[in-house]
Amino acid sequence: MVKMLRSGSKSWLLFVAIIAVGVGLLRYFHWDERLWFLWQEHNTSAQQQADSVWLPGYRALIQAKPLEGLEEAETSGLSWSPLSNTLFTVTGKIPQLVELSLDGEVLRVVELRGFSDPEGVEVLSDGRIAIIDERRAQMKTFYLPLDAEFIDGDALQPINLGFTNAGNKGFEGIAWDARNQRMLLAKERSPFGLFSLPFPEAAEDDSSITQSLQELSSSQIFMRDFSSLTIDQRTGHLLVLSDESRMLLELDELGNPVSFISLAVGFNGLARSIKQAEGVAMDGQGTIYIVSEPNLFYVFKQAAVEQQTAQ
Repeated sequence: MVKMLRSGSKSWLLFVAIIAVGVGLLRYFHWDERLWFLWQEHNTSAQQQADSVWLPGYRALIQAKPLEGLEEAETSGLSWSPLSNTLFTVTGKIPQLVELSLDGEVLRVVELRGFSDPEGVEVLSDGRIAIIDERRAQMKTFYLPLDAEFIDGDALQPINLGFTNAGNKGFEGIAWDARNQRMLLAKERSPFGLFSLPFPEAAEDDSSITQSLQELSSSQIFMRDFSSLTIDQRTGHLLVLSDESRMLLELDELGNPVSFISLAVGFNGLARSIKQAEGVAMDGQGTIYIVSEPNLFYVFKQAAVEQQTAQ
């Protein structure tokens, strides 16, 4: 009888432990919030979907395409240039700026001298390129000559962003908000955060720069980290990429979640999960591009657009 009671107690404790672990995992990966948001998405009207990016309507068109010649590099950050209709990414292990075609062909590689850990890149409206040096907590901007073989970062005036002790958990994401003439920045984690920075023309007074850095609300964002940002210039909505959560999330101009897609196998036409997604960009037609470490390239198009292209 005693043995039966002990056996029953152990089984009960094991059951309780399994439930506790399950609840812990549910909260840690925000699966409960995802399920709730999926229910909300299901009840979103057709008009609301039309007024947003509406990520559930996208399907993977190009998947896991290797970026030729970047085998030893680690791509991070991605931006579309409306001037050249090409993409730009940076590599951190070997500091480089890489220009890509819209189907993932490497067009040119520019050495980044004087950069320690380039993690985010963005093309501004006037053609300037902004790069975040994460470990130094700096941003540098420059015009890229057509024949440039290297950029001398030491000759550029840095914009110090603060959080100098964040190390490899600092600013990674960067997006140019043309409507409001400001930069949107994402701090990766510990803790993560979204920030707005009215873009300064000069950085002579670092204190004024950091004081202008305003934290945006991110309490409703069910992610574990931020890897990259891009803005849909048509709607003004922000797309936030998370490596650890394997998710791309759409936020409206008030920071409220609108839609999301999982980057796991089986979702949105993915044959395999996207591991270490580090850069996202959107072009003027609404096509979404993603790069992942070490050097893989993805393209997502709206399902209706994809069908028209196939025809």
